[in-house]
Amino acid sequence: MNESGMTVAESLASHGVSRRTFLKFCIANASLMALPPTFGRAMAETLLKTKRPSVIYMSFQECTGCLESLSRSFSPSLENLIFDVISLDYDDTLMAAAGSAAEEARHKAMEDNKGKYLVVVDGSVPTNDGGIYCTAAGKTALQILQETVKDAAAVVSVGTCASYGGLPYASPNPTGAKPISELVTDKPVINVPGCPPIAEVITGTLLHYFSLGKVPELDDKLRPMVFYGNTIHDRCYRRPFYDQGKFAKTFDDEGARSGWCLYELGCKGPVTYNACATIKWNDGTSFPIESGHGCLGCSEPQFWDKGSFYKAIPQSTFTSNEKIAAAAVAGVALGVGSAVVSRIRSRQKANANSEEETS
Repeated sequence: MNESGMTVAESLASHGVSRRTFLKFCIANASLMALPPTFGRAMAETLLKTKRPSVIYMSFQECTGCLESLSRSFSPSLENLIFDVISLDYDDTLMAAAGSAAEEARHKAMEDNKGKYLVVVDGSVPTNDGGIYCTAAGKTALQILQETVKDAAAVVSVGTCASYGGLPYASPNPTGAKPISELVTDKPVINVPGCPPIAEVITGTLLHYFSLGKVPELDDKLRPMVFYGNTIHDRCYRRPFYDQGKFAKTFDDEGARSGWCLYELGCKGPVTYNACATIKWNDGTSFPIESGHGCLGCSEPQFWDKGSFYKAIPQSTFTSNEKIAAAAVAGVALGVGSAVVSRIRSRQKANANSEEETS
């Protein structure tokens, strides 16, 4: 049996991944999505019995940072387990094939999985001058997108460029860059913004769709509510200092060294919806605010054109106080998920070290 026709269970077995490890992976993702562990077990059982869903991954006006976030995370045995769950039938950055062979692979995936495959896109699409600013195989990005999504089940826009236009969309936008949601209007579109998005947010969104067969609850910007339902400010560990009126005035003063709030240094956390403060980055090590720099607001539309990253935003733009209690509850749920992921990573590292010592 070729790998594209395998069930998830067969694919996992062929790569030496046990059912127990996959169950832990699903439970961790369920926790990250604020779902009970029983859902993680049900997710695992459902996926193990199904044929690996076909995914076509396309890149347009982008920097490859989104794919790097997904495929080169610090814990590949956890995040990259998603590649054993899906059948990545086309990705011009990762695939060995090139030229006509690559295009044949895309068309075959579209034909064999008509109406069922998922299209993942990173990067915006240029539309000025006939879209000539991004072309491949004699076709513009717009033509390739329209052709590929025609028989897709849904589209996931990974990264701020695909979700909102991102940096190519920034003023004066000479290429006429547009986000995917403006170009695909007859299919479900899920935005997973960030520059780049957190790896677990990408995998969690994909796993939710594949296990339930439907789009997760989205906000008014088409983002999954479970990851983008509250602001970074609501969940930030520096929030108590904001409430006490304790702010760093420079990046190297006593307040900064004491971990005080970075609001006056331009932090966009109060108006930025993302899970950075709970899931964090780099193997759960930290996130920009914990590293001493304010949030840039990269998961919000037009973040590049909203003025200085180092000028305090008006408090009138903050999220309403009524959301704080809900954020606290969501933060606890996400905190549990983060703890589960952390424990799995620790065990994986311990097992790896033990194997190295044995060898």
